[in-house]
Amino acid sequence: MTNYLAIATVTATLQRSLQASIQIDVDGARVTTVRPDRLSSGAPEAGVNLYLYDILQNPAWRSADLRQRHSSDEKYTKRSQTGLDLYYLLSCYGNDVELEPQRLMGSVVQALNSKSIITPEMIRETLADSSFTFLTNSNLAEQPEAIAITPIDLNVEEISKIWTVFFQTPYYLSIAYKVSVVLIDVGNIAKKPLPVRNLQTHVTPYQPAIFQIKVLEELSKLWPSKLAATPLILATSTLLIQGNKLGAEITQVQIGDVKVTPQTVDDSQITLNLSSIPIESLRAGVQSLQVIHPQKHVISNVVPIMLRPTIAEVTIANIQGRGDEPRSADVTVLVNFIINKTQSVTLVLTALSLTEFSGYSSEKTKHRRTNSNSITFDIHDCLPGTYLVRLIVDGAESLLTVDTDPNSPTFEQYIDPVVVIP
Repeated sequence: MTNYLAIATVTATLQRSLQASIQIDVDGARVTTVRPDRLSSGAPEAGVNLYLYDILQNPAWRSADLRQRHSSDEKYTKRSQTGLDLYYLLSCYGNDVELEPQRLMGSVVQALNSKSIITPEMIRETLADSSFTFLTNSNLAEQPEAIAITPIDLNVEEISKIWTVFFQTPYYLSIAYKVSVVLIDVGNIAKKPLPVRNLQTHVTPYQPAIFQIKVLEELSKLWPSKLAATPLILATSTLLIQGNKLGAEITQVQIGDVKVTPQTVDDSQITLNLSSIPIESLRAGVQSLQVIHPQKHVISNVVPIMLRPTIAEVTIANIQGRGDEPRSADVTVLVNFIINKTQSVTLVLTALSLTEFSGYSSEKTKHRRTNSNSITFDIHDCLPGTYLVRLIVDGAESLLTVDTDPNSPTFEQYIDPVVVIP
């Protein structure tokens, strides 16, 4: 985890990386980090302004921090952590006659596309720079999670809303980028317990306790999970919730915000068929699950589960390019879950080939202003061919179909879903 200097370190690393690029392309240009309404005073004649205009919690990490306590002194057994997405506005200014703003914009896009990941080496070089001595104690380079830089499509209305915050400030040619994910912990060191000698379960009398969750379907034969505690769960899965004191006269299971009555219940195991829950009530990604005894007004511990989306259909439109040229197109993916407009979605295309590997991924979606089960991606520079399609929603990846026919030429190979880019 990283300390309170993580956000400032990201900004400084971006500033340093862009400075190295634009000073080569436009002589005398400089990268600043001031409010856009201050560019008219004291700013260089040509340059790029890097402004952090918004910070949001990362949806995939919002439910990841399920801390446990010592039963005796109520101390947390691990550090609290927060995952953040940083939103930057990059404004280019200079001599319009010589097209300096447009040249700088091209340099920025080129630099950030070529370095779409902030690496630990880039961070360490920034911290070693004498211009950033105030970041000496930053430990962002130790963060295990990758920090990605992604362009954001802003329409005229969205850009106008951002610039109206700066009263009577002239508009500069701008583009927005998202940097994700930056993890920050609480800073204090958690109390370290003694080594475990044996495993015993302590529960409050009459309070249900969940030990583990299994899936009745044996998907692991085709998709072996790295962690036994992380079963592959689909909207059609049947969950086996195992624990202690689970049964009561009335027993409910709550997943996210929806409460349902399971199919079978006893003290040690509950069977819940997710198909019995309306699909519009479920969401892809990390969800919380707990057992409720409403008559006794008691609830169990919360256990996180990950619901994986299932792709129902893939279509392609607006194809541009010919011959051996890379293609641009709109790829629309229809899934079983309703995807919230705030959820993070990524399209992954992998070439359907046994001799060579090529792939493409995109987070560049179009027209996501409402919740929908249809997501359209604007893809560019993708070579013609047949691609396997996966969709990742808040870290939950859709599964590919495996050919299980021993007589098929593609036996034990991934065969679906696919999209053909002509």
